[in-house]
Amino acid sequence: MTKFLLAVHVIAAIVAVGPVTVAASMFPPAARRAFGAPGDAGALATTRLLHRICRVYAVVGVAVPVFGFATASNMGVLGDTWLIVSIVLTALAAGVLALLVLPRQSAVLETAEGDGVVEEVPGERATSARAATVRLAMVTGIFNLLWATVTVLMIIRPGSTTGA
Repeated sequence: MTKFLLAVHVIAAIVAVGPVTVAASMFPPAARRAFGAPGDAGALATTRLLHRICRVYAVVGVAVPVFGFATASNMGVLGDTWLIVSIVLTALAAGVLALLVLPRQSAVLETAEGDGVVEEVPGERATSARAATVRLAMVTGIFNLLWATVTVLMIIRPGSTTGA
């Protein structure tokens, strides 16, 4: 059963987290192209598609920690430090995606055909479209770095008995 759960966990990570990290990374430059060519419906459509991919796969990505917990429970490693660190980093990545990346993508999209001023997050001052996409790229990089760190921890598993 452990091998099955681990396989589903890894497949879910590849299928769900992979598209989010790629689409989120592609969004800021696509948004800059959309702002640079206001009449280009294709550029705006690409940006909308990337945002939709991020939203849909973020929801699908919930399967990753669900099967991760099931696998860890079967393996008896729920108390291991590397797993606890991975859980915390996964929660941080999910928070960055849900609270920073997706809302900023939505704000950029809402403004793409407007006046070029983006109200990024309620309570923040309005910024230019360029500044908003630069900040979004930075936040997306943090999200991707968190996932890369979790991936490395899952492969190395400090203290594991597999010799990896």
